[in-house]
Amino acid sequence: MGGPRKMDSMFDYSDNEKNKIIPGTLYLVATPIGNLSDISERALKILGGVDFIAAEDTRNTLKLLTHFGISKPLVSYYQHNLRQRGEAICERLQNGESCALVTDAGTPAISDPGEDLVRLCAEKNIRVSFIPGPCAAIAALALSGLFTGKFAFEGFLTGSKSERKRALSSLSGEKRTLIFYEAPHHLLQTLSDLLESFGSRKITLCRELTKLNEEIVRTTLSDAVEYYSLNTPRGEFVLVVEGSKDETRNPQNEKIPVSEQVNRYIESGLDKNSAIKAVAKELGVPKNQVYQEYLKYKDEE
Repeated sequence: MGGPRKMDSMFDYSDNEKNKIIPGTLYLVATPIGNLSDISERALKILGGVDFIAAEDTRNTLKLLTHFGISKPLVSYYQHNLRQRGEAICERLQNGESCALVTDAGTPAISDPGEDLVRLCAEKNIRVSFIPGPCAAIAALALSGLFTGKFAFEGFLTGSKSERKRALSSLSGEKRTLIFYEAPHHLLQTLSDLLESFGSRKITLCRELTKLNEEIVRTTLSDAVEYYSLNTPRGEFVLVVEGSKDETRNPQNEKIPVSEQVNRYIESGLDKNSAIKAVAKELGVPKNQVYQEYLKYKDEE
């Protein structure tokens, strides 16, 4: 009672079975993001029936398979071996084997090296099939309490600090709800960058989704920066950020040249940088945009 279940005896793998496994097919299998009970019956059938499984981390996948009594050959497929290993997997698929691709948790090929394998299969006309299931981004969006009708998934913010700021600047006017992934050791910097680029919008921070210690924090960017400046973040985060709203801007101020607005703040006693930051927040635009407008004005003097 309560031990591993043998999958081979639970499913029909005959040729006339409705969801039979087709030779030469890559199956993208979504796996639990925390709660093992979220695995689907079809996912277990595929994992138990394919010829081999490609995994981002074979050690994590082995634990999952062992829990469900599945024993299959595993090959590693991750960011640093995807080119060479992808060709090898495709060759096996072209020779008639079937393969399940899994990531450490959630849906493979979404902000994940599996994207490259799917692209390679498409180039080689290899059949790819999707087994839907858990996805941290969608779970967080549903829990956020923010607008879900239109959203943009941005994944992890990567690159240098200047590249990150350019990326956020380009998103500052995006009206769709924005979704980001972030590691705990980068969280505070990312929140600070978001606050600088977007102003203090609403944000929902989700961690340990579907797990015992699941935490959903609905707050603002400014309050989130303040909180995590004093409290060490733990676990991987999904950040759901409110989109830009036209009504947050002051139409009357938008008619006044940016340079004049900055100068008014300077005349009131603020230094230049503080004045630029204040105008950016008031207009709901990136600080860098105000700075460039102010520089242009100074050049024209």
